[in-house]
Amino acid sequence: HFRCARFRFYLLQPQVQQSCNSSSASPDTSEEPCPTDMVKMTKSKTFQAYLPSCHRTYSCIHCRAHLANHDELISKSFQGSQGRAYLFNSVVNVGCGPAEERVLLTGLHAVADIYCENCKTTLGWKYEHAFESSQKYKEGKFIIELAHMIKDNGWE
Repeated sequence: HFRCARFRFYLLQPQVQQSCNSSSASPDTSEEPCPTDMVKMTKSKTFQAYLPSCHRTYSCIHCRAHLANHDELISKSFQGSQGRAYLFNSVVNVGCGPAEERVLLTGLHAVADIYCENCKTTLGWKYEHAFESSQKYKEGKFIIELAHMIKDNGWE
């Protein structure tokens, strides 16, 4: 079985819980103030990763979530199912489906579809395993189709 790393960042926010020794069923009807406030840290929300704004980045065209830093681009000469695609060394804010064997233009590969963690749009795939030795360099790399990307930060 092949697995794909997911990138998640969590923000812990304090959640105030009041506990009283009052026999009252509703805190609104209680006349005495609650003597004890307990603060509990909870995992509140998954946030997307943000790439540094000083670098050229690629973002999801549908929701503008950051996907990759330009420095992680390996090649612009790939073909996706919907046209041209780029090969990246690493990506962020991307989830991964199960790996499956597919015959692509360059031979048999085990690949897993990747999707934007924010809007759930399928973006491309991750190369999990290449069966031909000449294609081994793709293992662990990511294809994102141009139809799903937009350039952000400093491309002018």
